[in-house]
Amino acid sequence: MKFFSWLIGFCWSTVVIAQPNPVSWTFSAKKSGNKTFEIEMKATIASGWHLYSQQQPADAIAIPTEFVWNKNPLIQLKGKIREVGKMERYRDAILGVTAHQYSTQVSFVQVVELKAKVKTALSGTVEYQTCDDEKCLPPKKIPFAIPLK
Repeated sequence: MKFFSWLIGFCWSTVVIAQPNPVSWTFSAKKSGNKTFEIEMKATIASGWHLYSQQQPADAIAIPTEFVWNKNPLIQLKGKIREVGKMERYRDAILGVTAHQYSTQVSFVQVVELKAKVKTALSGTVEYQTCDDEKCLPPKKIPFAIPLK
């Protein structure tokens, strides 16, 4: 019985470990004013895969990319996150659903302003889902911290 339990655990861990990781993220900040920064969260997407936009059509079943910011009293967000890349409008005739997605790469850009001239960081998580023509991977959450100096 112990061997059987071990075997199931080993097989499950192999499946989890063997999952592809088709998106890599880079996070950066560029000073654009006295206390203003442009934050770039860039997704590089492996060939054959796609990443979903933050906004999806009403009939979509895709899980949209979402950024959640940790509270920081020294930072004020300015406006909404812009998406910079070639958005594709995909229609699945079999399922009867539509999705807004990106292939190759997309940058998500957020403008922030420091409330005082201090060194701090903007941190949070990005949750996203990736799919190819055959399957979708479970949603993934990636934490990040971007220094502002």
